[in-house]
Amino acid sequence: MKHKLKRPLTIIIHIAVWTCFLLIPFIFQPPVKNGFEMSLHFKSFMLLSGTFIVVFYYLNTLLLIPFFLLQKKWLKYCLLIAASFIIFSTVPKFIANAIETPKFGNGYFKPSIEPKFDKIEVPLDSSVKPINKTSKKSNFRKGRNRFTFFPGSYVIFFLVFAIGTCITVIQQWLKSEATKKEVETEKLNTELSFLKSQINPHFFFNTLNNIYSLAVVESQQTAPSILKLSAIMRYILSDAQSNVVTLEQEIVFIQNYIDLQMVRLTEKVKVNFLVEGMANNKMIAPLLFISFVENAFKYGVSTKENSSIDIQLKCIDNQLTFTANNHIVTSENNIQETTGIGINNVKRRLALLYPNKHELNIENQQSTYSVTLHIEL
Repeated sequence: MKHKLKRPLTIIIHIAVWTCFLLIPFIFQPPVKNGFEMSLHFKSFMLLSGTFIVVFYYLNTLLLIPFFLLQKKWLKYCLLIAASFIIFSTVPKFIANAIETPKFGNGYFKPSIEPKFDKIEVPLDSSVKPINKTSKKSNFRKGRNRFTFFPGSYVIFFLVFAIGTCITVIQQWLKSEATKKEVETEKLNTELSFLKSQINPHFFFNTLNNIYSLAVVESQQTAPSILKLSAIMRYILSDAQSNVVTLEQEIVFIQNYIDLQMVRLTEKVKVNFLVEGMANNKMIAPLLFISFVENAFKYGVSTKENSSIDIQLKCIDNQLTFTANNHIVTSENNIQETTGIGINNVKRRLALLYPNKHELNIENQQSTYSVTLHIEL
């Protein structure tokens, strides 16, 4: 709707501007003085010159610049501009002379009343030379049939040429930049959607394995675990499809995942999940932390000895800090998949979504694995 209204408004503005431009010479013409007024020749010349400038403006901006200047056909463009100037400097004068030939002076003005000239008759044998009062007439006729020279019109021509060229080139550059930005944004959205699609199968595969193990031993926690998985699936398939979610939603999602993992673990595993600060009304990209949490359970859980996982999420003002620490249990997890798809996806998403606004530190030592992520919301 906005675009439909913008185009007619632009046309109206163009018509108004050019109408004022064509009428300026007649509105601000010098007042009649000493019996002189603007000649028809000069009026015709000004109207023809103004019309040519209007035609040249649109010829230059709509045809010459897009098809020659922007296509780097500079020689052809310069030749066409030169040809336009030659036509402008000759054709309006020629047509104006055809309409009315200048009879007085330079053709700008003419007497409002045609002067009458009388001759004094002198005898033939008189030694006094006749005084011919046609000298004024000859002065008026001086310059007759000359082409009108009005240097101001040339200045206007080059001014319109410069303004039109600058405006069109800038508009084309802005349009090109907007198109480039749109393509980059579309590419970014496509890449982010692809990364999300990689996260979902990876996550569901691990979670379904956990529920399967509960079903095998006929645990009473199977039904509640399915409800937890249902809430997790609803979040991933619905809420997480948005560009951002509330930080509170992400925290609930992590808590559900931890609860689901704890069902299959023994009392030897301790998980500490601590949230500090105000999570209300804070927005964040979804599924940023789950890969680190998965990784902690994947390599930091032992069924034979005591193990612990510490997860902390702190939000103070617009500064968000996420930490995950765990001991590496290599003897039990060394045969597990180590492709690192989830971690690599998070790194890529952080680079795309929070450029220069995040800091990720991962320390992988012999016995401990720690992740610290700072994000400026």
